[in-house]
Amino acid sequence: MKLVIDDACYAYEKIFGKFGNITAITGRDINASTLKDADVLIVRSRTKVNEDLLKDSQVKFVGSTVAGLEHIDQTYLRGNSIAFFSAQGCNAMAVAEFVINAIVNLASKHNFDYQNKTLGIIGVGNVGSRLAAKAELLGIKTLLNDPPRQDSEDLPDFVDLKTALSADMVSFHTPLSFDGKHPSHQLLNEHNFHYIGEKTILFNAARGGVIKEDIWQKTKTLENVIDCWEDEPNINQSLQKNAYWATPHIAGHSVDAKFMGSFMVYEALCTFLGEKQDKDIKNLINPDELSINKDTLKDSLNEIYDFQQDVRAIQDISNFENYRRNYPVRYEWHHFKSKVTLPIETTALIHYNLMKRIK
Repeated sequence: MKLVIDDACYAYEKIFGKFGNITAITGRDINASTLKDADVLIVRSRTKVNEDLLKDSQVKFVGSTVAGLEHIDQTYLRGNSIAFFSAQGCNAMAVAEFVINAIVNLASKHNFDYQNKTLGIIGVGNVGSRLAAKAELLGIKTLLNDPPRQDSEDLPDFVDLKTALSADMVSFHTPLSFDGKHPSHQLLNEHNFHYIGEKTILFNAARGGVIKEDIWQKTKTLENVIDCWEDEPNINQSLQKNAYWATPHIAGHSVDAKFMGSFMVYEALCTFLGEKQDKDIKNLINPDELSINKDTLKDSLNEIYDFQQDVRAIQDISNFENYRRNYPVRYEWHHFKSKVTLPIETTALIHYNLMKRIK
């Protein structure tokens, strides 16, 4: 069996090597000719998986090791009986940690108590629910908005978009969608941007295109934290220049998230092929004990993740793609022994918090 794999997929040789011969290619260079005789295609976000790519191939399984779906034509895959799996939620913890880290740093910069602030979370799926749990551990009041969930669940404590946008801090965590009852493309636009005030801290760690950037660049806020951009890697340099953190779509690029993306696709491929899983794969991430000896939460979080390095990396935006592909090692908080208590929630706490809001 032949597998074509984006060479940015984590540990692809160790994880997928048992299935057959691997051809590893840069995601942007995977095309119809590279898929000749391929049976399996495993991608990240830079490969457009559609009819043009697959129509002359024999690919029967497509796996995406990232959470986003906009690069996948699922209708075409279904219509041609091509199995598909996406690693939804693989990077959720990393993105939630990214946002909390920024909040803690901004509280220090502007000398405010984040326990006296509200956090509007727009999109309460894998990332949003984890962010809400971490915020609750820190004593931050959250305003949760997720119309698709409200349509299917009884969520009396969720709020409308206007209320969420009126929070002191507003963070987007929706997928990018263009149709359906609740499209998220340009969800924040000229019709509702006035709810964002001069003292608002605004985050986009969701998808480029969720916030209308030509309006955003003209809107005065307290601070902007931007990880996801329209037209990547040709990002809006006006927004970049004026952002507190301007990073190259790496909020979810922890080692744990990359591993989980590959591992979740590995599990799905084993199921598709009827193969038994190798239990040792789960142990690929096993760093030695990591310790943080700082006295404050801010210093501890910054020791774990040096956000300034990411900001500096794309001051020359020509480095955007190369930096993403060769991103430094970054472990999630649960690997660290720390002098101060880190806001590490359990899956049980996330579930409890969501169920509490449903009742």
